[in-house]
Amino acid sequence: MYFPFELPNQRDFDVVGFGTNAVDFLIQVPEYPTFNSKIELNDYTQAAGGEVASTMAGLQRLGCKTAYVGRFGDDDAGRFGLQSLADDGVDVAFSQVVPRARTQIAFIIIDERSGERTVIWKRDAHLKFHENEVPTELIRRSRILHCTPHDAKACIALAREARKLGVIVSTDIDNAFDGIEKLLHYVDILIASEDFPGRFLGIRDSKTAIRELSSRYGCSVTGITRGEAGSLLLCADTFIESRAFAVPGGCKDTTGAGDAFRVGLLFGLLNSKSVEESADMANAVASLKCRKVGARTALPTQLELEEMLQTSNRLTDAA
Repeated sequence: MYFPFELPNQRDFDVVGFGTNAVDFLIQVPEYPTFNSKIELNDYTQAAGGEVASTMAGLQRLGCKTAYVGRFGDDDAGRFGLQSLADDGVDVAFSQVVPRARTQIAFIIIDERSGERTVIWKRDAHLKFHENEVPTELIRRSRILHCTPHDAKACIALAREARKLGVIVSTDIDNAFDGIEKLLHYVDILIASEDFPGRFLGIRDSKTAIRELSSRYGCSVTGITRGEAGSLLLCADTFIESRAFAVPGGCKDTTGAGDAFRVGLLFGLLNSKSVEESADMANAVASLKCRKVGARTALPTQLELEEMLQTSNRLTDAA
């Protein structure tokens, strides 16, 4: 099955990203600490992260042309985060440094037994975009807009412009924000965290909730990431279940695995792959990301992705 829409051609960027960036402080512990306890950490590191920024970096590593629209503080973390995107080749000409603001940070506790993580984050209110502050003119230069709705009105302004110009809109959602329902009417590809559809709609069964999201908002592709169980996508009233790949060498950190999934899915779309093939690519990129600590540290090259797809090293069938 192929994606039920056509991408515009001859654009400066394959994907323009609007949304969060962050600098992560990743703390590795032998096991997750119990309440009111002390535990010695095994290691810690600072790494660039943030949902949309990481997705743009991942697509760039696979050979796509990307641009990132976001805000950084004028602190050391901001300089680090902005430079990390530039180093990956992402166009940051439309990003901004906000005087006297602090860059979004996250403290991430990683349980070394499984690589699962707990995220504690903070975003400075001065980093917020208002709807009249986003570069809507950039959209006509892109084939896909990928966004998170943390600044919902600004995100809606970009998505509205994208719909007008025939640019495909993809969004990354794990929580409900004010204005999210208005945004979803402009979304073509909605990929959410596993528990979001149920929490948002009050529907326990995943397939029922996904079908309701698709029906209510008209998203062409609607789905969830399910960690080790892979992914579940709905397209043209057909569910597509894709198994996860085993992480080479074992899972070290799941931070950014969902962002990496979106890298592979959009890469498949950009390369005229079927939805099934794109879902496999998405799960493969997510698996490769988990090889090392950090949201972007082990995002793969195109060669690494191709090698992973040629293996049969899958986890058990999705439930």
